[in-house]
Amino acid sequence: MSRFIQTGPDLPDPYRHDPLLDSWLRRWLGGADPAAAQRLAVLAGEVVGPLRAAHRQAEANPPQLLRYGPWGARVDQVVTDPGWQFQRDAAVRHELVALPYQAASRDRWGAAARVVQHALLHLYGPESATFSCPVAMSDGAAALLRHPEVAPAVRDAWLPRLLATDPAEAIFSGQWMTESSGGSDLARSATVATPADSGSWRLTGDKWFCSAVDAPVAVALARPAGASAGSRTLAPFLVPRWGDDGSPATGVRIERLKEKLGTRALPTGEVELTDAYADPLGDPQQSGLVRMMTLVQVARLHNAAAAAAGMRRGLAYARAYADVRQVAGGRLASSPLHRATLGTLGVAAAAAFVLAGHAFSLLGRVEVDGDPAAAAELRVVAPLAKLATGRLAVESASEYLECFGGAGYVEDTGIPRLLRDAQVLPIWEGTTNVLALDVQRAVVRQEAAKPLLARLELAMAAAPELADPLRPVVAELREALAGVVDDPYAPAVVAGARGLALKMAHALAAALLLEQAATGDEVARIAARLWCARWLHGEEIAVAAHAHADALGG
Repeated sequence: MSRFIQTGPDLPDPYRHDPLLDSWLRRWLGGADPAAAQRLAVLAGEVVGPLRAAHRQAEANPPQLLRYGPWGARVDQVVTDPGWQFQRDAAVRHELVALPYQAASRDRWGAAARVVQHALLHLYGPESATFSCPVAMSDGAAALLRHPEVAPAVRDAWLPRLLATDPAEAIFSGQWMTESSGGSDLARSATVATPADSGSWRLTGDKWFCSAVDAPVAVALARPAGASAGSRTLAPFLVPRWGDDGSPATGVRIERLKEKLGTRALPTGEVELTDAYADPLGDPQQSGLVRMMTLVQVARLHNAAAAAAGMRRGLAYARAYADVRQVAGGRLASSPLHRATLGTLGVAAAAAFVLAGHAFSLLGRVEVDGDPAAAAELRVVAPLAKLATGRLAVESASEYLECFGGAGYVEDTGIPRLLRDAQVLPIWEGTTNVLALDVQRAVVRQEAAKPLLARLELAMAAAPELADPLRPVVAELREALAGVVDDPYAPAVVAGARGLALKMAHALAAALLLEQAATGDEVARIAARLWCARWLHGEEIAVAAHAHADALGG
């Protein structure tokens, strides 16, 4: 008897088979844009070819820590696979960090340079072996270095290298914030900074979760010696990993690499700092947490982009498998029940995409146009987009595994990675609870409810024929947000912060789908209706999702 061999899923072109991405770009770029289309087509071609291969290679060969050189010197060298290096070089060649900062990009696309960057990240991230993480941290570091309070000499030394487009010259940045004493409670950070000669400082302390620990430079938080307790007195510093002669930087020791649930190709370590050289990013004697939030905000947007991209790629894999898998005498893709599952996943993927995409569009308006309204809206959109997409990504990834049956549970198919890697998304740059409290503080201290409610009203005006399901939710949010402002520290208000933040995010996603639908986007129109039914009113959408599964990408 011959042995049955199941055909595996053949990933379609992730750019040309994504109508929502195409429609979104046409909207924000003012129609078809050959320059953007060419960039995306070239990257998509690499994604389905060499980047997929590099991704698998890097996943199969996780990083190793080489503590000592051949003659006994402590080197703390992180050895990574050639697949990881290929991902790095591709990120540089496709200008994933540099593009929104380039004068040519801003001249061509203006504030929408961030929209183009987001589209590139949407294609690159899921097949990057999580090199999208160093991309995110480097983008945040670049934004921080452009802060007006940063000394020109420090900016000029590092920013051009972060924005280089030649792999031989470019560097990436790590991010060293978390300490075992406090975790997300930054007020308990114990790393101390002391001034040294020539304007530099020295850092001493332990950093517990340092992603991209192989990066040549990292941004670290530390408390200047003598500064008062609390988070606001913390300041950001740039810590080189190597000296000018290429030797390991004095005072920086990697204690170990983390063994993680997911993101296994990404080197993450524990770092001990002992009088380590550091350049201050702004005046350390002034409150530095606000400056550091420049980096954090950018990283949160990348987190949302990674979540949405992973959801879309998981859907593409699940649909491709359904097209070749035979069950009950026919293709799995023909089963109404399975189509309903895929269509429902398509609704969630569309909502995640517009949340991330809108956040990037706001960031572009802030950076290029100096738009104060966009800045006010971004303060609440960034945490909302991050917390909602992170949770959606985990739920969707679990469903994608189930779509493959037993094959989804077997490591060598590559499918389990979808769930393992998704699980970091609700954790990195703030858990759901931490972000919910951030949102609450923004509502109380920065009147963040106003721009959010204004966005919801604009969307309902743009697509009045689709707005009825959103109207009662907006009324409920107005009342709930007023209660937060009236008594923000009441136990009931704090206990309900997560639920309220998720409701705000779900309403925002509905509004953004409505706005996109108003441009004539049929996918957004279908997704808006079904998203409101399921996520705002708790209705079952399986029958409608089955009917529209093909349009939704399933």
